[in-house]
Amino acid sequence: MMKQIKRLFTFVALILLSVAGVAQTGSVKGFVYDKTSGEPVAFTNVTVENTTIGVVTDVNGYFVLTKLKAGNHTLNIGSIGYETVRYPITIKKGEVLSIKVDISPSMTELSTVEISGKKENLRLESLVSVEKITSKDIRQIPSIGGMADLAQYMQVLPGVVFSGDQGGQLYVRGGSAIQNRVLLDGMVVYNPFHSIGLFSVFETDIVRNADVYTGGFNSQYGGVLSSVMDITTKDGNKKRTSGKVAASTFGANLLLEGPIIKSGKDKGYSMSYILTAKNSYLSKTSTSIYSYMDKELPYDFLDLYGKLTLATDNGSKLNIFALNFTDKVNQYEAIADFGWKNTAFGANFLIVPGSSSSLVEGIFAYSDYTMNMSESNSSASQMSNIGGFNAGLNVTNFFGDNKLKYGLNMLGNTTKTAYTQSDTVVDYSSELAAYAIFKGVWGRFVYEPSVRFSYYASLASLVPEPRLNLKLNISDNFRLKAATGIYSQIFMDTKSDRDIVNLFTGYLTSSPDLNIVGSFNGEKITSYVQKSNHFIFGAEYDIAKHLSLNVEVYYKTLSNVASSNKDRMYPDDIEHEDKPEYLRKEYIVENGEAYGGDVSLKYDDGRLYLWAIYSLGKVTKTNETQTYFPHYDRRHNINILLNYQFGKDRSFELSLRWNYGSGFPYTPTAAMIEQLDFSGGINTDYIYSNGTLTTIYGDLNSYRLPDYHRFDVSAKKRFDVGKRSILEINLSVTNVYNRNNLFYYNRVTAERVDQLPIMPSLGMSLTF
Repeated sequence: MMKQIKRLFTFVALILLSVAGVAQTGSVKGFVYDKTSGEPVAFTNVTVENTTIGVVTDVNGYFVLTKLKAGNHTLNIGSIGYETVRYPITIKKGEVLSIKVDISPSMTELSTVEISGKKENLRLESLVSVEKITSKDIRQIPSIGGMADLAQYMQVLPGVVFSGDQGGQLYVRGGSAIQNRVLLDGMVVYNPFHSIGLFSVFETDIVRNADVYTGGFNSQYGGVLSSVMDITTKDGNKKRTSGKVAASTFGANLLLEGPIIKSGKDKGYSMSYILTAKNSYLSKTSTSIYSYMDKELPYDFLDLYGKLTLATDNGSKLNIFALNFTDKVNQYEAIADFGWKNTAFGANFLIVPGSSSSLVEGIFAYSDYTMNMSESNSSASQMSNIGGFNAGLNVTNFFGDNKLKYGLNMLGNTTKTAYTQSDTVVDYSSELAAYAIFKGVWGRFVYEPSVRFSYYASLASLVPEPRLNLKLNISDNFRLKAATGIYSQIFMDTKSDRDIVNLFTGYLTSSPDLNIVGSFNGEKITSYVQKSNHFIFGAEYDIAKHLSLNVEVYYKTLSNVASSNKDRMYPDDIEHEDKPEYLRKEYIVENGEAYGGDVSLKYDDGRLYLWAIYSLGKVTKTNETQTYFPHYDRRHNINILLNYQFGKDRSFELSLRWNYGSGFPYTPTAAMIEQLDFSGGINTDYIYSNGTLTTIYGDLNSYRLPDYHRFDVSAKKRFDVGKRSILEINLSVTNVYNRNNLFYYNRVTAERVDQLPIMPSLGMSLTF
C-alpha cells in the first residue's frame, strides 16, 4: 500500500513540476490554415529553429509550444504539399502568445523540416494500434468505380478483416461488426458502409482526418469493445466558392463549398458552408455496361451531407451539420430485399480561451437508423431501429510536452428489433461516463495512463475502465510500445454464426428483460455488461529515410458477450422448464478470445508509395456446450498497395492493390430431410402427407470457405483547366483476373452466388 501511495505522490509531483516550469518561461499557441481556403491544416510540423523543440498540429490545426525561453525565436512551419514558412516571434516570461499562420500549397517534395517533424510526432505520441488517415491517403489506393472511398482504405489496414465486395462488413482483431464505433465530427453513426462493400457513406473530399483505432484506445472512447473510427470533416472554403463534380459507370457525386460571410477587418468572424451528395446507379448500368454478367447489380444508395461553420479569428468555432444516408438492395439473386436509412443532425464547438493554452470542445447530436429485410418467396420480414442522442464535453490542458485531457460523455438510445410483425422487442439504454487522460514525456519514455467510469443506467452498473499506453524511444529510429485496458459495451450481436451471408444486423441491448439466460457455466449472471481486455505490444523501426516497419502482437479476451442462441431446441414455457436454460432461451452469453499479430512495411518518398501488410489472427468463442470459430475468423490476411506518380508535375498516377484472405468458417449441411409434424395424431397419413424440408446442420463452423483474393488497378490523369480548375480522368479495373470469390451458397438448391466479377470503370471529375 505504501508503495502505491508513493507512486501516486510521484505522479502528482510530475504534473505540478510541469506546471511550475511553464510559469518560469513563456508559451506560444496558434492555428495553421491553408492560405487559399482558410481550412485548418492538420498534422503540420511546427519547430523552433536551432533547437530540438517541435510539435505537430492537431486535427484542428492547433498547436502549443510551452517552456520557451524569453526572447526572440523563429518558428519553421511546414507540411507535405505546403511551402515552409519562417515565422518570427517574441516570447515574454509567463505570457502566452497567440498567433495565426497561413501557409500556401506547393508541390515540393518532403523537406528535412517535415521529416524531422514526423519523427518528433512518433517520439512524443504513443500511437499504439492507430492509423491516421487523410483524404490524400484514401486517394492513393485504386479508385474503384472512379470513386476513392474510405471503405476501400479501411480494408487495407492492419488487423481489419472485411467480408467481401458485396455485403461487406468490417471485423477488427476478433471483434464482431457491432463491436465497432464510428464517430463523424463526434456524432455516433450506425452502419457507415453500404451493402456493396466498396463504398462508405462518407465523401472522401471532405475528410480532414480519420483516426482508426484497432485496439488499445484511451479512455476518451467508450461503450465499445473492439475498435473506434473517429472521422473529422473539413470546414467549408472561407475564401471563395469552390467544389467538385464527378461521374463514373458506378455513380456520381457533387461537392459545393464556400463563404457566407467572409472575415474582414471590421469583423472578427466568418461563416462558411459545405454540401455533398453521392449516389450509385449500378442497378441501371449493370444491365448495359456490364451486360456480360447476365444479372442486375441492384445496389442503389444516396448520401447527403451538409455543414455550416461559424468561426472566429482566434480559432474558436461552431459547426452545425446534418446528414441523410440511404441504401437499397432489390431482390439480389432472389435472396431478399434489403434497405436502410440513417438520418442525423448535430452541432459541435471548439473554444480557445484567450489567456491560456487550453482547448474546450463539445458535441450534441441525434441519430436515427432503421434497417429492413424481407426474404423472397416468404412472408418473413425483419426490422431493426436504433435512435438516440450522444453528447460530450472535453477540456485539454497543455504543459510542455505533457497534456491532460478530461471530459464527460452521455449517450441515450431506444432500440427496436422485430423478426416478425408480432415479436417486436423494444428497449431503452443510457450511458453516462467521465474520463481523464494524462500524457507525459520523461526523457525517452512516453506514458499515457487514463481511466474511464461508465455508468449504464438501464443495467444500474458502474464499470471502471483503467487503460495504459506506453512508448520507449530506444533510439531515434527504433521504438517499443504497449497498450492495455478494460473496455465495455451493452449493445449485442443478433447475427447467427450459422449464416453463410447475412446483410441484416439487429440492434439490441443486453438486458435481463430479454429472454436471456440467467447463468453461465453454473454461475449466476450478476451483470449483463459485456467486457473486453486488450493486451498489445509492438515495435516501430525506421529502416531508412523513407522506409518504416511496424509490428504489433495482441491478445484480447471477451466476457459476458450476449448473442442469439443458435442451439435453442425448446420453447421457453412451463412444459419445458426442466430443460437447461441454454437450450430454451432466445439469447445466451459467451466468452471469447482473439490473438494474433500485424506486420506493416511502408515506403513513401512523396512519389512512390508502397505499403505491404500481413495479419495473422485467431478468434474463438465459448458457450455452455462448445468452443468454436465465429463466422468472421480469418487466419491470414495480406494487402499490398502501390501508388506511383509519373512526370515532373506528377499529373499521371497509377495505383495497384492486391488482397488475399484465407477462408471464413461455415457450418456444413449434414442432411436435408422431410419433417412431418403429425398434427393429426395417429391418423396422420405419413405416407402421402407433404412435410417440411428441414436442414440438419453439421458441426458448428467446422468447414472453411474458399480463399478470397482480388487484384485492382486504377490510373488517373489530371489536366489543369484555367487558373483553379482541374479535370481528372480515371480508369479502373476491379478484380482484374476475374477471380470467382464466393458470396452466397443456397443450402436447399445448391446454387452458388459469387462476388463481383471483373469490372472496368471509367470516371471523370472536375474540381473548381
